[in-house]
Amino acid sequence: MAESKSIFLTVDGGTTNTRITLVKNGEIRDTVKLPVGAGRGRDALAAALKEAIPAFLEQHGLRESDVTSIIASGMITSEYGLCRLEHLVIPAGVKELHDGMHETVIDEITSIPFVFIRGVKTACRSLADADMMRGEETELFGLIDPAFGDCVYVLPGSHSKLIRVDERGRIVAFSTMLTGEMNAVLAQNTILRDAVDIRTSELDADYLQKGYEACLENGLNHTLFRVRILKNLFGAEPSAAYSFYLGAVLCGEIEQIRRSGATTVVLGGQKHLRRAMATLLESCSAQRVILLSDETVSGSTAVGAMRIYRGTEE
Repeated sequence: MAESKSIFLTVDGGTTNTRITLVKNGEIRDTVKLPVGAGRGRDALAAALKEAIPAFLEQHGLRESDVTSIIASGMITSEYGLCRLEHLVIPAGVKELHDGMHETVIDEITSIPFVFIRGVKTACRSLADADMMRGEETELFGLIDPAFGDCVYVLPGSHSKLIRVDERGRIVAFSTMLTGEMNAVLAQNTILRDAVDIRTSELDADYLQKGYEACLENGLNHTLFRVRILKNLFGAEPSAAYSFYLGAVLCGEIEQIRRSGATTVVLGGQKHLRRAMATLLESCSAQRVILLSDETVSGSTAVGAMRIYRGTEE
């Protein structure tokens, strides 16, 4: 898969959304987000890409023949995506992911060849140690920095990942929690919908800590109803109610990070979860916390896709 041109598209295929990014001369130039993901099924995803790719290229004065490849990762390689591929078994680094790429042309979408990056899984010897991911491995390799030393990378999102890498830069262990989905579902589909507004951007650090501590002491189920009590009986401000709620939702993930044994925690992933987790970890853990910038995180999947495609961490 030799690189003959300097123009690529990367596709980050999630369950509900898909992002197409233009990479030219090694630099990210633009990204477009499609409100269609693998969860809608293969036909809907293929139709959305067939329409979006030529429009995106035309916007930048490009033709399909100008593009070397479309490098795709995430749920786009699942049973609901465009090209189902088996996971690679960890340990896996850039080399293993590069060697496991699959190239094909999907004529119904575009003449540009797709290069699909596989997800990864554990050895799955038992339910206790079984886990899998599609997409976060590519995001991770857009964030890895050897200067961070012994660390775990945390990618909070719909399916939050806690990922351990070895001295060779390979994924050697990871675990998944439904933090982001739980956050949205509980806030929007239970009695808490009148007390919690997940659109709130302001965090109250004091109430974030109180929610975390209440969950530690009493468990998630008991603590969640305290959110409604805060609003109805104590007239808590929206930022306070949401922060208390978020502290409880994040409690399990924070405790897992604390038990990881890593001296350094590197936080990427969704912005509001990333910042809330940094606040909690800095108050309850002796671990060094590195909060990655919005700019670094936003381009991480495209950067990781290009590194895997080239087979180098540079």
